[in-house]
Formats: sequence, C-alpha cells, structure tokens
Amino acid sequence: MNIMAVDPGRDKCGLAVIDGQGRILWRQVIETGDLEKIAQERAGEFAPACVILGNGTTSKAAGGRLQAALPDLALKVVDEYRTTEEAKKLYWQVNPPKGWRKLLPVTMQVPPEPVDDLVAVILARREQEKGTV
Repeated sequence: MNIMAVDPGRDKCGLAVIDGQGRILWRQVIETGDLEKIAQERAGEFAPACVILGNGTTSKAAGGRLQAALPDLALKVVDEYRTTEEAKKLYWQVNPPKGWRKLLPVTMQVPPEPVDDLVAVILARREQEKGTV
C-alpha cells in the first residue's frame, strides 16, 4: 500500500510517496502553488491509499486544496513535531557527506538544500509504523 505525504508550507511544500515497506518511491520539494497539480499527477502514477498531511504552516489551506484535488483519497492530518530535525538526519543518510564535509559531524552541518520532501517521508513512515494507515 503506497502512501502520499505532504509537508505544507507558505512558499514550498514537501511531497513524497512511500511504499508499504517505507521505501521512498518519489520525493520532491515543490512550489505551494503547484500542490494540487503535482499531487494529482503522483496519485495517478502511484495510486496511494491515502494522503498524510503535516499540521504545520498553512495545513488547513493545503488540506482543503488536497481534498478538492483528490476527493477519493482519505486525508489524515498528523503532528509534525521534530520532523525537521529527523529530516536533516535522513538527508545525510541519503546524501552522505563528501570532501571536507566528511570531517565534520553531520549534527554540526546544515543540509545545502531544503528537506521538506524528507519531512513528508518521515510523516508517512511515522503513520505507517503506528499502523494507522
């Protein structure tokens, strides 16, 4: 069972799809204005069972937009507590430091790109682990 997850934001959103084992099938940081279009495209491609939405910035507006765009999918709003910190750790697992960055602990480094898509992955995996989706 595939799961789509969204980390909503004012200017950008993280969007991801994971499979039943928690493997990342697709992830991307997108412009908030493109949320419905890209969510519909990914839903058509991956046929998720539901959409997980983080309760952070602009979640109410994003939730309304997603419900309108994907009326057949259940939408579940979940707590985003500490997901950014977890996403930074996951970033370095997915993109191991190279060069001089290998010399510094990753806890002292800031990823060089947004991690909103990885926040979405974490939101989906959390719900999957809870068995609520």
